[in-house]
Amino acid sequence: MLKPKVPTMPQPTGLITRPTVVEPTAVVQHTPPSPAPLAVPTTAARPTVQLTPGAVVALVGGGTAVVLVVGAVLVSMLLAVAVTGASVAICALVIRSLITSADQHR
Repeated sequence: MLKPKVPTMPQPTGLITRPTVVEPTAVVQHTPPSPAPLAVPTTAARPTVQLTPGAVVALVGGGTAVVLVVGAVLVSMLLAVAVTGASVAICALVIRSLITSADQHR
């Protein structure tokens, strides 16, 4: 009952073709033509990015805002986990004390 059953390979269906016989042919070697001289690649002109002082201040301010927002979200999530853990621990203590007091009053 607990032994796994290994599936068997099904038989092929449809038309089955016989393998074709490949006859050897003569090998003719050709001499390759001499390569043409290669052109020297030129570098494409890329536009340079120039930052103005106002753009730098905006980038720094934006980065600072992102770091502060992400930090606030992470701290609030950590605080939520800590508060939940503390409340679960308090509930466990109250339930345990109720169970022990119920056992003593029997």
